[in-house]
Amino acid sequence: MTQQQIYDLVIRMGIKADLRGESRVKKLLVRTKEKYERLNKEQKEEFDQEKLTNPYSDTRILVDTNKPIKKILVGIDIAGAELYLADKLKVDLIISHHPLGKAFAASHEAMHLQAEVLEKYGVPINIAESLLKVRISEVSRGVHPINHNRIVDAAKILGIGLMCVHTPADNLVAEFLESKIKKAKPEYVGDLMKLINDIPEYKEATKISAGPKIFTGNEDNRCGKIAMTDITGGTFGSSKIYVKMSQAGIGTVVGMHMNEESKKKAETAHINVVIAGHMSSDSLGINLFLDEIEKKGIEIISCSGLTRIKRYKK
Repeated sequence: MTQQQIYDLVIRMGIKADLRGESRVKKLLVRTKEKYERLNKEQKEEFDQEKLTNPYSDTRILVDTNKPIKKILVGIDIAGAELYLADKLKVDLIISHHPLGKAFAASHEAMHLQAEVLEKYGVPINIAESLLKVRISEVSRGVHPINHNRIVDAAKILGIGLMCVHTPADNLVAEFLESKIKKAKPEYVGDLMKLINDIPEYKEATKISAGPKIFTGNEDNRCGKIAMTDITGGTFGSSKIYVKMSQAGIGTVVGMHMNEESKKKAETAHINVVIAGHMSSDSLGINLFLDEIEKKGIEIISCSGLTRIKRYKK
């Protein structure tokens, strides 16, 4: 496979798994194209052309060597140590889950997905968008001063391909968990915990004291409506949303991680919060993607928090 083929594959998978629905994502791409067509020549030159086919700002090819890909180093985070490993192992491509370079600088744009996911679970879109705009602005300002191209520059010097796959992989996690939950219909939080703990990535995380945890509520609480609102969409959203989620009838939220302020707000809103885990959830999403490219005969070397679990038969 080429790097472009791998990139195109993960975008297709991310769109198909998107909780907003594939047709809705495609409508957004059409809207983006219409906006692009209305720009003047100067504005078009500055426009990120990838947005016309890829709705996820935090997923990009960062260094393309135009070489056939036979060996890939994949990690949740890629830094200097992983670049050293990649050089020593003579890999053709490095894949980071968390965004780097221009994908990191524009990662706040992926958060708009959260508003429509919240609408799917009953939160009015005007409220979801209004609260998220404030949080998106905070994230944008937070990433602005960071030396986001550092790893990209180093990969270029080494002549190693580099890309990052964030929201599409998180979409795969959200779809995977939602499908299992819909099928099992857990009544109590304890039942939900058992369901999540039976997934291999979370079993492995438990062995290193990073397994699923109940942040608010307890095992004997009834789940009510279960929402995957804290799984995908860049990073965690506004802490003020939980009271609106409660009013929309959401009883339990499943997430990857949660800060203390959000935890307190969810508790006040009487919402159960089950945190599946960050590295384990990221591993699950990346694994679902890696299975598809490993089938093509590409060698995968996992590092940096990625627990590789295969779900396909050779």
